[in-house]
Amino acid sequence: MIRIRKITNPYHEANIRKIRAVKEILREQFQAISEDKIAEFETQFVNPLSKKYQTAVFVAEDIHETVRAFAALLYMPDLQFCYLDYIAASPDSSSSGLGSALYERIREEAISLDAIGIFFECLPDDPALCRDPLTLVQNRKRLAFYERFGARPVTGTLYETPVKPEDDCPPYLIFDGLGLRQTVSRDELRGIVRAILERKYGDYADEEYNKMVINSITDDPVAIRPPQYTRRKLLPEPATAISEKKKIWLAVNDRHTIHHVRERGYVESPVRVKSILRELDKSGLFRMGKIREYSEKHILDVHDSNYYNYFKRVSQSIPKGQSVYPYVFPLRYATRAPKDLSVRAGYYCFDTFTPLNQEAYLAARWGVNCVLSAADEMLAGTRYAYVLTRPPGHHTERSVFGGFCYFNNCAIAAHYLSRSSRVAILDIDYHHGNGQQQIFYSRSDVLTISIHGHPSFAYPYFSGFEEEKGEGDGIGFNHNFPLPEKATHEQYVKALSRALNIIKKYNPDYLIVALGLDPAKGDPTGTWSFTHSNFTTNGEMIGSLKLPTLVVQEGGYRNQSLGINARAFFTGFHRAHNSKNPTT
Repeated sequence: MIRIRKITNPYHEANIRKIRAVKEILREQFQAISEDKIAEFETQFVNPLSKKYQTAVFVAEDIHETVRAFAALLYMPDLQFCYLDYIAASPDSSSSGLGSALYERIREEAISLDAIGIFFECLPDDPALCRDPLTLVQNRKRLAFYERFGARPVTGTLYETPVKPEDDCPPYLIFDGLGLRQTVSRDELRGIVRAILERKYGDYADEEYNKMVINSITDDPVAIRPPQYTRRKLLPEPATAISEKKKIWLAVNDRHTIHHVRERGYVESPVRVKSILRELDKSGLFRMGKIREYSEKHILDVHDSNYYNYFKRVSQSIPKGQSVYPYVFPLRYATRAPKDLSVRAGYYCFDTFTPLNQEAYLAARWGVNCVLSAADEMLAGTRYAYVLTRPPGHHTERSVFGGFCYFNNCAIAAHYLSRSSRVAILDIDYHHGNGQQQIFYSRSDVLTISIHGHPSFAYPYFSGFEEEKGEGDGIGFNHNFPLPEKATHEQYVKALSRALNIIKKYNPDYLIVALGLDPAKGDPTGTWSFTHSNFTTNGEMIGSLKLPTLVVQEGGYRNQSLGINARAFFTGFHRAHNSKNPTT
């Protein structure tokens, strides 16, 4: 699990260690930068008026608060654009998806500033400009990475002209219109380029060079290079001629957007739902359902009333736009809750990065309405439903929350359906479904299964071991399949096959799937590398059970691939569920 912190004051006591770690990454990843330049890193925060830009550093931290990656973003308010100065991960984190998470956070910041876009430099992929073959390969990888976000080189200018004849690999100027603009005008770019050259490189490039580059900008609007690396994902063609009855009933938590935590760069952000919906709309597989309101009784059937009342009360007491983070935890003497509401957060939470705020309760509460509406649809005869909601829920236990989760949507729906039926929960999030396990650990009417990264390295670390089988009446009705850090999809398929055989033997009336898309390649919270075709296979395998199935969205934080992978999963699921072949 990661979180992204925004730092605007490097001299604050809490930030000194973070900036020290940033400097170490600079040394490791930008060896051409002089030590003097690194030593002066903090000075760009000082006196933004004289520099004519504001600086913010974003650091990606793991659960141990170790800085694993960072980005430095400059904002020039007079011209209303952002300039990405650096983005880099530590060598042992370079392929972990942190770059994507950071860049998503930077784009979010630029949008909040009403910026024209983000500009930055990237080394060229043209052999005429870069003579070293190995460097050329790396340059192409970087440009391909940014192209996935829509950021591409400005063309038709002399920006990539070397300042000095001996300079190699002069950089392209890259433009990211943040999904709002395709390009900029000639006059806008001239002003922006002048600002970059004078404010960032005033001690390196002279006025004659600056004039040459600025005067070379003649296109109006400015030409942006067409995509060269992004290819259309080879997904199955959209379904055609599907009757409304055979479409997947879809509930979308349209109130999730109010829960948007910005101060720590939450990866659990509103864009997740938007990214998924964009692809679902292309599939032709879904019909929009109606959401009804339900009594809190159904939450209290699953969650402790003291926790529920605290969550509701503290949310109402926190000023809008502010958050409370747990920071003191009752390792001993857990029988009495602290009086102060902000201190009490740690009494009901098991991590330090799941905030309480006014909007969290309201968004989570409507998510419960979504899953219960879907459950009622299932009881009325609907064969399959999907609840697209955030915040997620599967980490919330009976009386404690964490992992971005507040109410356990899957558990609430399972208990609701279990009043007259047998229910199985299959959790396929990268992280262990500790919430369902704890809530149903002593029950036999709800089977709980989780396939996840082994707790020796994966959040939440304290549960999800294979030997956890249940207790009392629940013995034998809880199953965990912890997998290695670099598990292949072949290993995953074997675990999923075993899980599905257990479900078949249990013969439930309803199946609830806790759908995590964080096993995907490049997800910042996971270590696996599943592709969209892997998700199609997973969907086909689960769909082949042909059980009435309620799918509830949980994790998944690589926004570029969320929609593709969700669409792939449901394409496979729907195809297998509606095939005429019997299950095997």
